[in-house]
Amino acid sequence: MSKEMEINLSKITLRPYKISDVDDFLMYGGNEKVTRFTRWNTFTSKQEVVSYINDYCIPHPYCRSICLDNRAIGFVIIMPRSGDDRCRADVGYALAAEYWGHGITTTAVKMAISGGLKEFPDVVRFQGLVELENKASQRVLDKADFLKECVLRKYSFNKGETRDMVMYSLLSTDFMP
Repeated sequence: MSKEMEINLSKITLRPYKISDVDDFLMYGGNEKVTRFTRWNTFTSKQEVVSYINDYCIPHPYCRSICLDNRAIGFVIIMPRSGDDRCRADVGYALAAEYWGHGITTTAVKMAISGGLKEFPDVVRFQGLVELENKASQRVLDKADFLKECVLRKYSFNKGETRDMVMYSLLSTDFMP
């Protein structure tokens, strides 16, 4: 997909994963360019993807496939905490590289927050941790009206290295367009 091609963002939908998404998931989950900053390793086989969708995505309380014309092109996830931390939830996402730069992920994150507010009434803080090097993901959260709070030095270990992370938040009381 070229940058010149216009995407109608009103065609973006979120839906629960299905096993039939395996080929689409492998398209982005099997691309090291996409998985570079994810917490999971690049998928190498359909069987790995089937297991991941079956064991993690489908039973998860809010793991949604980002779809364009009902084709899975990425995911967005809300991970609510429990107990005394039930007031917050982590937000994560990834998108197939060929769709980068069109506003799809920002649209999907906004949709997920709207859904998350309904599904998780105790959550008042949505937060995203982004690797300092991942400028594109930081732009997604900026455009989704998250507030950049701080840089957490040497905060996370991912793919063999300790990483600096940027903390973003969006409160349920913040203005949301």
